[in-house]
Formats: sequence, C-alpha cells, structure tokens
Amino acid sequence: MSQQYSIEEIPVNFNRIIEEVEQGEPIKITRQGQQVAVILSSAEYEKLLNKSPRFWESLTKFRQEIIEEGIDINPDKVWQDVRDKSPGREVNL
Repeated sequence: MSQQYSIEEIPVNFNRIIEEVEQGEPIKITRQGQQVAVILSSAEYEKLLNKSPRFWESLTKFRQEIIEEGIDINPDKVWQDVRDKSPGREVNL
C-alpha cells in the first residue's frame, strides 16, 4: 500500500520517502488533502515511458520463461479440442 505525504511533510521525511521509493513503493503527495503528485522509482518511471512490447517480443519472452522454468507443455494436448473436426457445412458451387 502506498504511503501518502503532504507537501509540508516532504522536507522532514525526505530520506524516508526516497528509501520507500527505492523499494518500489509509490508515494502520493497531497496539498490540502488532494493528491497532486506521485513519486516513483526510476525503474517504474522507465516502465511507464516504454511502450508495450510488440506481440512477437512478448511471445519470445514468454517462451524463454517457460523454458527457464522447465514447464513441459505439449501443444498437441493443449490445442486438441480447439478446432472442430467435423466436415463443416455443405457448399453448392
């Protein structure tokens, strides 16, 4: 759960705020009870700046994670019931 500090509390708690942010905890900053800003770690900020990876990049990453975790997936078993094997509708040409 993220912490919340008023603008007046920042100078007194600056070191604590930075430590919390470095641990990955976003810090909400308020003025007169209204949230006006959020302090994020550099890593979280970079994630926001970077656009979502493309499909192929995501698929490659997923495959690599599966290999590294040693998960054995049999594609024939996974996809066996996905396609209807009936001949389909009759077509007159």
